[in-house]
Amino acid sequence: MIRLGTLFSGIGAIEQALKRLNLEHKIIFACDNGDIDIDLDVEKEKKIIFSMTDKLEKKKYVDKLYSRSKKQNYVKQSYLANYNISVDDFHLDVRFLDGRDYRGQIDLLVGGSPCQSFSTVGYKGGLNDARGTLFYEYARILDEVQPKVFIYENVRGLITHDKGRTWGKMRDIFKNVLHYHISEPQILNAADYGIPQNRRRLFVIGIRNDIQAKAFEYPPKIGVENLKYSMQDFLEDNCRYGDFSYDKKSGELIVKKSKGIPDKKFYLTPKVRDYVLKQGTKSFKTSIEIDLKIARTLLRTMTQHHRAGVDNYITVSDNGKEKVIRSLTDREALRLMGYPDNFKIVVSSTQIFKQAGNSIVVDVMMAIIREILKTGALD
Repeated sequence: MIRLGTLFSGIGAIEQALKRLNLEHKIIFACDNGDIDIDLDVEKEKKIIFSMTDKLEKKKYVDKLYSRSKKQNYVKQSYLANYNISVDDFHLDVRFLDGRDYRGQIDLLVGGSPCQSFSTVGYKGGLNDARGTLFYEYARILDEVQPKVFIYENVRGLITHDKGRTWGKMRDIFKNVLHYHISEPQILNAADYGIPQNRRRLFVIGIRNDIQAKAFEYPPKIGVENLKYSMQDFLEDNCRYGDFSYDKKSGELIVKKSKGIPDKKFYLTPKVRDYVLKQGTKSFKTSIEIDLKIARTLLRTMTQHHRAGVDNYITVSDNGKEKVIRSLTDREALRLMGYPDNFKIVVSSTQIFKQAGNSIVVDVMMAIIREILKTGALD
């Protein structure tokens, strides 16, 4: 059984990957603040929290800090509705999560962090070089938890960020401070792994040095030219709700051809349609393509009606009477991230668009997990 811990958990791409692959696993902890910011003295609060000895006491203290905010943690709502985890093990802030409470309990740690520059101290400061960044918190928890394997995900620009110095320090921390054998970062595109969406993200896989395992190799590409499905196959018009599932043995998607009727709230009004189809302004021009076979990268800002050169818009038939242009539905956005229709939507469409846009593509995670299993590191 794979014991899983996730940071910046979102709506659970790795959890869905393990589920679709039918791999026995248990979620030990998850952590996501749902984009809620609270004004506080982080270092002061850390000293208080990390001086406590009881895990539940720490969690109650952090939960009370977040109760100051009137905002709802919609990510937490989606996560708890879809995965089997105790609410006591869903944490609200990576900065206040004490990994020592889970040491020896985690086989696989998964997460990313915002791409931030580090100090100019150099490499001699070790983990202290990253202090004040969320990568520091990821590395701290990795050090405290000591999982067998970690998966780190980030934007593809990480390698060139700050002229390569950011990744240089991260590599040094992973290898020489935390003592993990890491794969060099590789950018993987969802369209190369069965999902009709051009979404390129960077991945780093680490195996703890004392684990006897084969070297990790990144998954071979299926290739965009070998895509089984197009974006149109994922539309509710062509695959009604409930008919987008997966094979219980292989984990591969099953997309039935069946006529569905998506909610008309996703139809563009004439005014919005005219704005969406504009090529831009005098200072900014964009290509206005719609009805793409392979979707553009899904963004967390999908609800803000960007132009057709940024987001995905499609032409559909309104009950066979006329052609109309609409945006993707919330369910279609989830499908394009690899989430089958049994994923429960318990928040608004606006929140689902944000959550889908922030997620990792499930099928890419599945491909990575298959290769990790070949190393024997999780045995």
